[in-house]
Amino acid sequence: MLTESASLDSSVATRADDHIYAKVTWRLVPFLLLCYTFGYLDRVNVGFAKLQMLSELKFSETAYGLGAGIFFFGYVLFEVPSNIIMHKVGARIWMARIMITWGLISAAMVFVKTTEMFYLLRFLLGVAEAGFLPGILLYLTYWYPAQHRGRITALFLAGIPLAGMVGGPLSGWIMSATGGTHGWSGWQWLFLLEALPSIFLGIMVFFYLDNGIEAAKWLTIDEKRVLRSNIELEAKSGSVHSLSGAFKDRRVWILCLQYCFILMGEYGLLFWLPTIVKDSGIKDTFQIGMLTAIPYTVTIIGMVLIGRSSDRMRERRWHLAIPGVVGALGLFLAAFYNDSTVLTIISLTLAVTGVMAVVSQFWSLPPAILSGVAAAAGIALVNSLGNLAGFMSPYLLGWVKEHTGNTAIGLYVLAACIIAGSAMTFLLPAKLVNK
Repeated sequence: MLTESASLDSSVATRADDHIYAKVTWRLVPFLLLCYTFGYLDRVNVGFAKLQMLSELKFSETAYGLGAGIFFFGYVLFEVPSNIIMHKVGARIWMARIMITWGLISAAMVFVKTTEMFYLLRFLLGVAEAGFLPGILLYLTYWYPAQHRGRITALFLAGIPLAGMVGGPLSGWIMSATGGTHGWSGWQWLFLLEALPSIFLGIMVFFYLDNGIEAAKWLTIDEKRVLRSNIELEAKSGSVHSLSGAFKDRRVWILCLQYCFILMGEYGLLFWLPTIVKDSGIKDTFQIGMLTAIPYTVTIIGMVLIGRSSDRMRERRWHLAIPGVVGALGLFLAAFYNDSTVLTIISLTLAVTGVMAVVSQFWSLPPAILSGVAAAAGIALVNSLGNLAGFMSPYLLGWVKEHTGNTAIGLYVLAACIIAGSAMTFLLPAKLVNK
C-alpha cells in the first residue's frame, strides 16, 4: 500500500514537472529557434550569393572557399571569452549585442568589391557571432537538467535546417527577383534583406529574454523552486565545475576533436549544397533554392524524433553513431550520383539528416561532463576548436573543385570525417553520457 502511494506521488510529481518544463519550452525555445535560424542564415547565405558574386567579382573557387572559411578564425578566437562574459553579465545583454553586431556586419557585405574586403568582413562576422551558439547551449543548462536536453537541444538546433528550408527558396527568390533594382545585384540584396531580421531580433532579445530562473516573472515561486532544485541536484553529480578543470579534463579535448570531425561534414554540406544541386543540372537560382529546401525539411523531422528517442531511452552514444553512418552514406552517394538531380537530392537528404542529427546529439555530451563556469568555458572551447572545421571544410571543397572540376573527392573525405567523429563517441563511458 505504501509502495503504491509512493508510486502515485512520484507519478503526480513527474506530471507537474513536465507541465513546468513545457511552460519553459514554449516561452524560450520558439524565440531562440527563430534567432538562431536567422543567425545561421546570415552565416551560410554566402553559399547562395556565390552563384552570382563569383562571376561578377571575378573570384576563384578557392578564394570563395577561403572567404567562407575565414569566418571561423574570428569565431574561434573570441568564443571562450564571449561565453565567460555572458556567464557573468547575463544572456539578455550579451545575446542582444551579438545579434545586432552580426546583423550590421552581414548587411555590410553588400559593399564587397575585392577578395580582401570579402575576407575582412567574413572574419569580422565571425568575431561578432562568436559566443552565440555556445552561449545559448550554456543558457539552456540554466533551465533544463540532462534528461530534457536531448529533445530541447534538437529543437533549438533545428534552426540550422530551418534556415536551409526557409532560406533556400527565400535566397533564390531574392536573387532572382531583385537583381538590377537600384543598380544592385541580387546577391547584394540578399545580404541586406536577410540581415535585417537579425538586427530586429537582437533588439527583441534585450526586452524578452530572462537571464535565468530567478529573473523569470512568468514563473510562480513553486515553479522556480522545482526548476532550481532539479538544476542544483544535477550540479552535485560529479561533473567538472572549475575553469581550470575544463581545460585539464582529457574528455573535453576528446570532444573538441570529435566535434571538428563532425563539423567537417556539416559545413561542407551547408556551404556547398547549392553548388552540388547546380552541378546536377539545375541552373535557375529559384529552382535551386526550392530543391535545397527538401533535405532541410526532412532533417527537422529527423532531428526532433531522434532527440525525443534519445531522451526517452536515456541513451546518447548509439543515437549519435547511427545517424553518423547514415550521413556519411548520403555524402558518399551524393558524390557518386552527381549527374542525376533526383538521386542527388535523395542522397543530400540522407546526408543532411544524418549529419544534423549527429550535431544535435553531440551537444548532450559536454553538459554531462561540465557545469558552472567550467561549462561556460568548456562548451565554448569545444565549439570554437571544433569550428576550425568551418575553415578547413569549405576551403578543401573549393580547392578540390578548382583542381578536379567536381566535388566528389572532397565529399568522400567529408564522409570519412563523419564516420571518425561518430565513432569517437564510444571513447566516453556510457554511464557518464547516458543521462
